[in-house]
Amino acid sequence: MNPTRRTVLLAAGAAGAAALLPSPPAQAASRATAALQPYASYWYPDSLPAGSPGPGITWRSLKSWRAATDPDLAFNAASVPLAPRFTPAPANATARSGQARIQALVSFGPTSGNPSQGSATADYYALTHWAYIDELVFWGGSAGEGLILAPNAPVVDAAHRHGVPVLGNVFLPPVAYGGQLRWTRDLVRKDATGHYPLAAQLVAVAAAYGFDGWFLNAETGGGDRGLGADMLGFVRELKTLAAARGQRVTWYDAMTVDGGVDWQNALTSRNEPFFQAADDMFVNFGWSTGGLASSGAAAERLGRSRYALWAGVDVEANGWNTSVNWDAVVPTSSDHVTSIGFYRPEWTRNQLPDDRRRPGDFHAADDRFWTGRSLDPTRPDPADPWRAPAVSVADRSAVTSVPFASVFNTGHGLRWYEDGEVVSDAPWNHLGLQDRLPSRRWAVHTAGRRAAVSFDFADAWRGGSSVLVDSQGGEVDEPVVVELYATRLPRAVNTVVEVTYRVEEGDVNVELGVATAEPGTPGTPPPYTYLPVSSVDSASRTGLVNGWRTVTVPLPALAGGTLRALGIRLTSTGGGPLRWRLGRIAVRTARETPAAPTGFRVTAAAADALRLGWNRPGGDVRQYTLHRVLPDGTRRFLGATGQCAFHAAGLRPEQGERAARFEVRAVGELYTSSAPATLTHPW
Repeated sequence: MNPTRRTVLLAAGAAGAAALLPSPPAQAASRATAALQPYASYWYPDSLPAGSPGPGITWRSLKSWRAATDPDLAFNAASVPLAPRFTPAPANATARSGQARIQALVSFGPTSGNPSQGSATADYYALTHWAYIDELVFWGGSAGEGLILAPNAPVVDAAHRHGVPVLGNVFLPPVAYGGQLRWTRDLVRKDATGHYPLAAQLVAVAAAYGFDGWFLNAETGGGDRGLGADMLGFVRELKTLAAARGQRVTWYDAMTVDGGVDWQNALTSRNEPFFQAADDMFVNFGWSTGGLASSGAAAERLGRSRYALWAGVDVEANGWNTSVNWDAVVPTSSDHVTSIGFYRPEWTRNQLPDDRRRPGDFHAADDRFWTGRSLDPTRPDPADPWRAPAVSVADRSAVTSVPFASVFNTGHGLRWYEDGEVVSDAPWNHLGLQDRLPSRRWAVHTAGRRAAVSFDFADAWRGGSSVLVDSQGGEVDEPVVVELYATRLPRAVNTVVEVTYRVEEGDVNVELGVATAEPGTPGTPPPYTYLPVSSVDSASRTGLVNGWRTVTVPLPALAGGTLRALGIRLTSTGGGPLRWRLGRIAVRTARETPAAPTGFRVTAAAADALRLGWNRPGGDVRQYTLHRVLPDGTRRFLGATGQCAFHAAGLRPEQGERAARFEVRAVGELYTSSAPATLTHPW
């Protein structure tokens, strides 16, 4: 990546330069409270910069890291293993499986000060289009903060739930951005046995934190052939150690075998040894049609897949307005040439003006980026100059086991809901709480007026969001079918599907679509069998929770033993507009409730903050919810997390309260909650 592309890292480097100024004084209690806040980890290979780190920055050496003494490991370790996934029949005639893949290099936050478990704002890059991504790089690093970034747990948990591996980032910056060649030499230094100790450290970090390997970005110039040879040996050893732990290594086209930095923009003799040493390679942005063609052919001559080459597409500045020679990468009339590497797709959030930074605004922009101008992957717009991933790449799904449930939580929200009730008015983000979400957004089939479908944040059954189907004032004159999930769910005689929904406008007949076979033609609906849910109108709210209704739908005898798709069909029975909200869907046999956590304890304390920990109970646990019990017996929601650790801040005693009481509950795959484990802590 040429230095002109480093806008975020330049800003981080500037912050690092300011780190030489003295920190402002702070009260001891405030320092202690701040020290309890866990952040994503970052390191230098070994030697640290001259001077002192700036406010909020901690300089650490990877060489000195040990899992046993890592105070934040419980907050940063992922809790979700990498899920298997499959490729259903493509959504349209141009999307292909087994060819081009998508890599995304994403900066979810700053290098320093990136919270381990979310924060109190809904303004966050809550990536949801995992179905098109094959590899996520946790992008960042700066000379003034740290060069090696371990992904935080929320990002890894969300990606893993959708079957996407996540790589940490090793960034050796250009000299123009504070890079020092000694840091490159530190990284590739051998020990007395001829091995590379920091290769083993990188693998140990990824194993302890639960992510999937490393992206190597060596851009510090000035090296020689000796350094090039050391780097090649380092990559080879890293790959060997990583493969033994199920991890992977991606090389970036910057340093060559000569030891200097010379972006090749292709697979050439000067970077081929690094490509061969790694699992795949990100090709710099200056590629050409001929260069990619020759690179793909060269990869195949080496016995490698041409799709192990990611052709870099820089979308940081212009997003879907970026000019790209798509036919050089993913032509529509012949096989794809290479894969695609998106640099900084979080543009979809960053480009929003300050007065349009609510979650719905972000998701509308993100759908435009990943799905295309039509906003329906089954009907791509051929005149759209932006060839969105959904147009070229077949989507994947990780919905493969029962029980399965989703409350369509995107990982951020304006409030927190439980069973249709608001339990917290505070905005929040925690990507690790994100559900497995529908992969095709939004595939809608109708012979009449197409209703708009979106994630909506004005109401939810649980978490922060629901799915809203809205005719936007128009009359719904024909049935509307919304594809929800491609699945590979085994079906037993007692398998049922639960649907929680609310009618907000119009009279509607609700049916569940269940398919046990693939569609015959790409872009057509799955061959659903429609099962009655109920026929209701927006006025029939008697006995419901805020208008929410839950219906259990038994599955009749159907040909085929596997559920391959789930959808919803809505038919207006009274004419006029339609506004309908889906809050939950679940596929189950028995109703399972997890056991309560054990060993609930305080692991560290400050004036108004606590670190809490507990032991994971047996069985399937999706996440944990934490509440504070007030003296009058009411419960105050503190937050939720997938880890067995939680940082509670801003705590204050109620009038006359001598001790604070806390509860933690385990939440299962079906969103059933355990009995609470309780803890009392004196003020």
